[in-house]
Amino acid sequence: MLLNDTEYLPLSYLSQTAYCPRRVGLLLNERIWLESADTAKGRKEHESVHTQRIERRGSQVKLYEYSVYSDSLGVSGKCDLIEAQGDPSGCRIPAVDFPVTLYPVEYKHGKLREEQEYKIQLCAQAMCLEEMYHTHIPEGAVFYISSHRRQPVVLDEPLRQSVQETARQLRQIRDALTTPYAQYSAKCKRCSLLEYCMPSVKRSADSYCEQLAQEAKEAEAL
Repeated sequence: MLLNDTEYLPLSYLSQTAYCPRRVGLLLNERIWLESADTAKGRKEHESVHTQRIERRGSQVKLYEYSVYSDSLGVSGKCDLIEAQGDPSGCRIPAVDFPVTLYPVEYKHGKLREEQEYKIQLCAQAMCLEEMYHTHIPEGAVFYISSHRRQPVVLDEPLRQSVQETARQLRQIRDALTTPYAQYSAKCKRCSLLEYCMPSVKRSADSYCEQLAQEAKEAEAL
């Protein structure tokens, strides 16, 4: 998809950007992907969710794998689940023949925990829906599959600003076609891209390798 001749970026990569800018550079620009035990488990747990369908029970409708986009954020993707509740003061959406309020739910594997990047992804989904249907969504939830528990998330102004800042950072990484330098931390040990990322390599060594690569390109051009 294109936005004024600019591609929509994957909404899910907002979460990746908030988690680690270098990781999203490897995924988006260098097309590197390796699966770990954690990513394999998450993929398996999501299989039951990632089927586009609609379930209706009275005035409540559940929309799975619902496509969304935002021109202002420049992203597109899918919501794991949107709970649409009948409300005369709500908005109109194509999938339902009565006005509804919308409540997005993002599914994640593992146990209940505080993860800012998940909240950013959820809030971005809500902002897409708001832009698409001219409505306001004050809250959503992250559902942790392993523990079968929901974490309600208030979609307040500071969180919305974080979404906008993360979207700008993601766009900059994509437009520059660069991969940010690694910031080594404990989370690196469980990253599936560890062997490609090499986060413990000093920046000076990384810069030296980039210089050699550039010199090689210049030599080929002669």
